[in-house]
Amino acid sequence: MNTIRRVHIPKPGSSEKRPLGIPTVTDRVVQSALKLVIEPIFEREFAASSYGFRPGRGCKDALREVERLLQQGNGHVVDVDINGYFDNIAHQALLRLVEERIADGKVLGLIEAFLKQGVLEEGIITDPLTGSPQGGIISPMLANIYLNPLDWLLESLGLHSVRYADDIVVLAADAKTAIHALDSIREWMVGAELTLHPDKTRIVDMNEADAYFDFLGSRFKRSRKGKLLRLVRPKSKQSLRAKLRKPTKRSNGRSLEAVITLINPVLQGWFGYFKQAHRSDLSEMDGWVRMRLRSILRKRHKRKGKGRGLDHYRWPNRYFENLGLFSLEQAREEMMSLRNGVKC
Repeated sequence: MNTIRRVHIPKPGSSEKRPLGIPTVTDRVVQSALKLVIEPIFEREFAASSYGFRPGRGCKDALREVERLLQQGNGHVVDVDINGYFDNIAHQALLRLVEERIADGKVLGLIEAFLKQGVLEEGIITDPLTGSPQGGIISPMLANIYLNPLDWLLESLGLHSVRYADDIVVLAADAKTAIHALDSIREWMVGAELTLHPDKTRIVDMNEADAYFDFLGSRFKRSRKGKLLRLVRPKSKQSLRAKLRKPTKRSNGRSLEAVITLINPVLQGWFGYFKQAHRSDLSEMDGWVRMRLRSILRKRHKRKGKGRGLDHYRWPNRYFENLGLFSLEQAREEMMSLRNGVKC
């Protein structure tokens, strides 16, 4: 096996960085072929509560299930955060789980070799004792295999859980059940040689004022009137702003039409994921984008310090609409109209 190159990428909206292990092209090809062979075997074993990196399942399915369970009255949420999950998977324990379904020695040898590949970082090669590197083709499936016993444990206890890779929430109808769920998870983690983050792992009572929890980029909370809201997590908004700042710099030399053409695909992709979010979040991001574009126009019209509050009248929202700017809020309204069978 070749050496894995480790790089650290920023976590959106955070000062922390996420380590990625990048295999060589040859190893990626081998891992892809290996995944095709063993995925159907384990896919039959995975619990229904697991949504991450599985055929025909994804983030949106997991979010819909969380929303459904909340609507059913499961207002006590165990928000689970595993400390450095991918880096702390115990190799031998994982291989034992694989051996329960795979008997072929060559396949088992390949998986073990991938787990024990040397990691190159800053010119130094180290041999990992634990972990399955993020960035590998086969790593997400191995991560699912390792947490699959936890999924089935929670189901056997009659608990409602939703897991996407190492992002886990358990939704319970009362505090006692939620506490029991957290105690069971803590006990299981000890046997799996994993630890929970002491600050980020918590029980949230969604019936309390201002209570919320984040899951897969969304924030679930209740309004003052008790209505369940699905919002965009602040870090997800920060991530979008970070992507749009460079192409919307006031000093860029592109025409406004060219800027809009450049940022529209980013906005459309963001909407594709967050289109179920509350309209206030989409309206807020629309306003921020238009503010950036008005700043470009102000600079080009040499209006620095001359009545910035009038920019909305000089270049109203319709001005940008006529230039083809994608509107998150308008796209949501059109989606809702189509869903309700009303023509826009």
